[in-house]
Amino acid sequence: MTASTQTIREIARTQPASVRVFEQFGIEYCCGGGKPLADACAAKDIDVDTVIAALEAACRDETAPARDWAKEPLASLTDYIVTTHHAYCKRELPRLSGLAAKVVNVHGGTNPELVVIQSKLAHLAEELTDHLAEEEIFVFPMVEKLEGQQGSDSAEPVESRSSLGNPVDLLVREHDHAGVLLAEIRSLSQNFIAPEYACTAYRAFYDGLREFERDLHRHVHLENNILFPRAIQMEASISAE
Repeated sequence: MTASTQTIREIARTQPASVRVFEQFGIEYCCGGGKPLADACAAKDIDVDTVIAALEAACRDETAPARDWAKEPLASLTDYIVTTHHAYCKRELPRLSGLAAKVVNVHGGTNPELVVIQSKLAHLAEELTDHLAEEEIFVFPMVEKLEGQQGSDSAEPVESRSSLGNPVDLLVREHDHAGVLLAEIRSLSQNFIAPEYACTAYRAFYDGLREFERDLHRHVHLENNILFPRAIQMEASISAE
């Protein structure tokens, strides 16, 4: 049973279906998931019992099962993140950048916030491109290698191992900054709501930004709350053997 004293991060990690509920109520569950549920609800002026009821209903709903990544092999999780969320980022960022240029060209003179949004989106795209490469080339292979060494007599000597601690700390900080940029874009766009006179491209741009934020929240949740803590705990366990 969900308790109001549990942190958002803990609930999201142990109850996969909770992510949809947190999105429904606009409760931050990835970068800002360290708050107790009661505090997060109070900050949003939402009745905590209403949210708890929705969480428990979601957990009982078997029509939309979610994989429990807290129990899956880490290699399966890294593969899922790359093929689902990284692929989405690589596909969607160029599309959104193209829409931004089109919308700014038509509406930027009368809606100057669009120019700022375009700039912040470009900054976000540049940072995420490097971030995804760092994960795919260095960190995820380290995690998979670590998992392969668990319980093995062929594990590397302690002095020759690379620690996950510093790379993970950097990746988490980059997640935080990406979240800040998206929050600023959300604010500038009035919660991704286009004005009534907006053209089709304008609306598609804001709809795309909204979906991108949603996907990034799920992406970051899997890494910050599940993958990285499990990998660091595994590394500590292997080092203690």
